[in-house]
Amino acid sequence: MSDALNELGAYIEGKRNDCVLGWDVTHGELNVDTTPARIVGLVEFLKGDATCRFSSLVDITAVDYTGRAKRFDVVYQFLSMYQNQRIRIRVAVREQDMVPSVVSVHPSANWFEREVFDMFGILFSGHPDLRRLLTDYGFRGHPLRKDFPTTGYTEVRYDEAEKRVVYEPVSLVQEYRQFDFMSPWEGAEYILPGDEKEAAK
Repeated sequence: MSDALNELGAYIEGKRNDCVLGWDVTHGELNVDTTPARIVGLVEFLKGDATCRFSSLVDITAVDYTGRAKRFDVVYQFLSMYQNQRIRIRVAVREQDMVPSVVSVHPSANWFEREVFDMFGILFSGHPDLRRLLTDYGFRGHPLRKDFPTTGYTEVRYDEAEKRVVYEPVSLVQEYRQFDFMSPWEGAEYILPGDEKEAAK
């Protein structure tokens, strides 16, 4: 499988050298890097080329690298059911950059791009209806950014006693992000909530 992906990576680079910044096969998956200006052309090629035939857009997401000048990677996942292969396209963008929408090539990108906009704040130029998808009306910020605070915002829930929707402040402690993955059955050196009686014995 790795040989086939290496051949595919070399083929894509040879055919669309103007679009491909670089490519690699990592953990059995083909990754191709491109620029925002070339993403639509590359996606059209991957869909229409007889060797590639990546006709299914599986997902669009993003990764936040706060220490980089190009803070975000917009990541596209494609599937070729004809060739039984997958490919990941990565586009590195700055916080203020706009990424051309691929809705004209894959209509299913509509909601994926809206979700990335909502969660990360990345803008997609040419999108037919770029608005929030998962957060509430009037929500401020983008929850999947690494610098998004876990306190100081409001959440919406239905209150059974009041028989109406109520707004309440979100009060997650910052330690929520510093979760200790050590299993308590492997000898944790602290007392977990609810274990106070056991520790008193």
